Amino acid sequence: MKKLVNSETDKNVDEFIASISNKKRKADSEIILSMIKEITGKEPKIWGTRIVGFGKYSYQRKNGDEFEWFNVGFSPGKAHLTVYVMYDINEEKELLDKLGPHRTGKGCLYIKKLADVDLEILRQIVSKSDRWQ
Repeated sequence: MKKLVNSETDKNVDEFIASISNKKRKADSEIILSMIKEITGKEPKIWGTRIVGFGKYSYQRKNGDEFEWFNVGFSPGKAHLTVYVMYDINEEKELLDKLGPHRTGKGCLYIKKLADVDLEILRQIVSKSDRWQ
């Protein structure tokens, strides 16, 4: 099994969250940390340097390389909070329309402030990244 740059580490999640200098981003991280923990029932791990991931699964790329990755996670970046899900989030148009201000990538949701989005809709989106079940 190959290791990705953002592999699971033994870094302390609480210390990582406490080290976030932006007070609003830190508060948002504490909220989403608690939410994802409740949804997944998994303990968070730091993946790479800045991703908090929950659960773990192995997958194989088309070239045969096998990797481990988390089931759902988030990263408190400077510009936005990134939520990672393990499906194409753009297929969830109905939920995304109700979420509030955000941008998306294929498996990423970018949110500037949690206060601007509907947390119940966010909970539903996170719950769909259910490889931990």
